[in-house]
Amino acid sequence: MLISRTSQYAVQSLIYIATQDQGAPILSREVAEKLQVPAAYLAKIMQTLCKGGLVTSYRGRLGGFCLREEPEKIDLMRILLITEGPEFTKDCLLGLKECSDATACPMHHRWTPIKQEVIKMLTGQTLAMLSDAVRSGKYRLSDIPHNLLPATPVQIPGCTS
Repeated sequence: MLISRTSQYAVQSLIYIATQDQGAPILSREVAEKLQVPAAYLAKIMQTLCKGGLVTSYRGRLGGFCLREEPEKIDLMRILLITEGPEFTKDCLLGLKECSDATACPMHHRWTPIKQEVIKMLTGQTLAMLSDAVRSGKYRLSDIPHNLLPATPVQIPGCTS
């Protein structure tokens, strides 16, 4: 249940968008540049997040991506289920195709309670909590200097947040 690079980039991108002026669409290439992520790869990730209902895409000169909902309503587990797929919490730790209480792998009974705690933790972390932690300067997304992030998000009509 470790997350893929795709999911890492998705979470980082959403945190970055949540730290910016809310309502102003953020270009995918801007996010890619700030997070030092390959732009084409991030563009595909952003489309996945768009199809998953987390962001809205706007075309044109003033286009980009905005959060579709307030960051308080988006939890980390929801993001990972979109990027990792619905089997994310069901996959076997050892990668076996069949792993359940009836056909358990050697780690199944030890891993199940740990997995439940991880799911609880991921569900309890919202995008707002993560972006506030980054905005506070205590945590970093990448090499973005803290002073380049707005102190508090500014609501601009057009995007939800």
